[in-house]
Amino acid sequence: MTKINTPTLDRVAGPADLRQMTDRELADVATELRAEVIDAVSHTGGHLGSSLGVVELSVAIHAVFDTPRDKLVWDVGHQCYPHKILTGRRDRMPTLRQGGGLSGFTKRAESEYDPFGAAHSSTSISAALGFTIGRDMGQPTGDAVAVIGDGSISAGMAYEALNNAGSEGRRMFVILNDNEMSIAPPVGAMSSYLSSLSDLTRKGPFGGLVAVAEGMEQLAPKPVREGARRAREMVTGLESRGTFFEELGFDYIGPIDGHDMNQLLSVLRSARARATGPVLIHCCTVKGKGYAPAEGSADKYHGVSKFDVDTGVQSKAKANAPSYTGVFGDALTEAAARDPRIVAVTAAMPSGTGVDRMAKRFPARVFDVGIAEQHGVTFAAGMAASGLRPFCAIYSTFLQRGYDQVVHDVALQGLPVRFAIDRAGLVGADGATHAGAFDIGYLGALPGMVVMAAADEAELVHMVETAAAHDSGPIAFRYPRGNGTGVALPEKGEVLEIGKGRMIEGGQGDVALLSLGTHLGECDAARTILEAEGISVSIADARFAKPLDMALITTLSQSHSALITVEQGAKGGFGAMVLQEMAAHGLLDHGCRLRTLCLPDRFIDQAAPAEMYRDAGVDAEGIVQTVMDALQHDRKVIDLGLARHTRD
Repeated sequence: MTKINTPTLDRVAGPADLRQMTDRELADVATELRAEVIDAVSHTGGHLGSSLGVVELSVAIHAVFDTPRDKLVWDVGHQCYPHKILTGRRDRMPTLRQGGGLSGFTKRAESEYDPFGAAHSSTSISAALGFTIGRDMGQPTGDAVAVIGDGSISAGMAYEALNNAGSEGRRMFVILNDNEMSIAPPVGAMSSYLSSLSDLTRKGPFGGLVAVAEGMEQLAPKPVREGARRAREMVTGLESRGTFFEELGFDYIGPIDGHDMNQLLSVLRSARARATGPVLIHCCTVKGKGYAPAEGSADKYHGVSKFDVDTGVQSKAKANAPSYTGVFGDALTEAAARDPRIVAVTAAMPSGTGVDRMAKRFPARVFDVGIAEQHGVTFAAGMAASGLRPFCAIYSTFLQRGYDQVVHDVALQGLPVRFAIDRAGLVGADGATHAGAFDIGYLGALPGMVVMAAADEAELVHMVETAAAHDSGPIAFRYPRGNGTGVALPEKGEVLEIGKGRMIEGGQGDVALLSLGTHLGECDAARTILEAEGISVSIADARFAKPLDMALITTLSQSHSALITVEQGAKGGFGAMVLQEMAAHGLLDHGCRLRTLCLPDRFIDQAAPAEMYRDAGVDAEGIVQTVMDALQHDRKVIDLGLARHTRD
């Protein structure tokens, strides 16, 4: 990292040092910390805007609360970069999101200051309540503090936790980080409600007085507080009732300015000193605060690649092929232009899933439900039941959150919801929390579900068209993060025959590689290595994990000595389904040796995707080794390095 002048921050080895500083020094720490976060992320890329929005809040919480005894839970964890710098990981920030380096989220295995990992949203209040119960039952833990974003609090799990925590009535702290901006602009009634609360301090002739009065009010005894509230209602015209959070049983403080260090410290200290039950502190912040390119960006620099600090220009490599996400978005838009029944549903990720492209052309037919995957799935099921053709576009890792709805509301009723599953397989810098490792298995287990995987971007166009035409039940198609292979795209996709794969190379020989998804390139690289060893190789693209093309599998198994399945998913997925079906058809009773190559039974830490697949053993070298083991080849060592060099 570039050397920045940070004389006050240099005195902070951990949160204990913050507690020895004056308020003026803490404000200086925040100023220097913001510059350091900007510099660090400029070299590694990552979630910049969200972290800049909580710089002052991070300093204030650690200065007031006794972390790590007091448990600080960030939600979502991508806003934790300032927290990492303050908690002894400053020297490792150059490794952020890199192989072997710091996670881009909170991670229990990384630091005692990360008591709970959070890379999916809306979990913090539940976890904080769990720590609170632990404290009250004698476990060696102090107060619990949950910092939850305004996007995260829109999800159902957050309401369940608020309801439970309010009912329990135990001392705990929830800090609502309200920046009116998650990844996409927040949607829904709660967003509007929070904005109306925030407006109390920003609008009208009484705005400034209301802010002061509310702050003073919260520090007063409860009878005085109630009297002051009634008096304020007479002046402001607000109806005579508490906030939503107070109705749930929380003491509500706010809204307060999340970038005013004096106000933050005063409120946090008072709340910590006086709280007897659950407290919610409504803190208004600005995503990307203090860095003009971020504040002026549409997404507030939510996720960035490496960039120039002075200009804010990101150093994204020029793509040689379109992204899979973009190809899906364009194909869906064209399909929607031909069929007015096609609608799209996304859960707070319109640009991340590519449905923003359809929204520009058909805004009334694209629905962003917010961070609410469960609702989104059932919402799509209802639309399917009405006769529409919904595409539910959700990342593989996030669709896990709506699995009960996929089972009960979609599959059980045989409703034709189309699941567009982005980020299939290993995803790189976001690491294990965002890996799309399990969807083949968890969808393939469901009766009536069709599961496809695109081998390249042209296949993805065909699968969009196939899904659009499929009205007899639910159907899913998966595709990875990143750019395609550069194949020519069809003007219009063709409807694929359900359950029909295709031969790519050969037809008989020593070994057949049956690939599902975008590992055809690795299969071809492995074929080059193996044929140099005198081993003949055929390659087939399964296209479908369910239903399987048993005619193709039968032919491959009967015309080759070994059959290797290759997938970008976990155990219990495609290979397991092939194995089970081959056993049911008696195909394992004969001479063909079957091996299944999939992700190992462990989580794969962040790195470049190619490095992650190499770590998992699911790359060309892993395929070659699997073939050698299956054939019991007498050459134990092959010059794989030379072969890889030739391939590259």
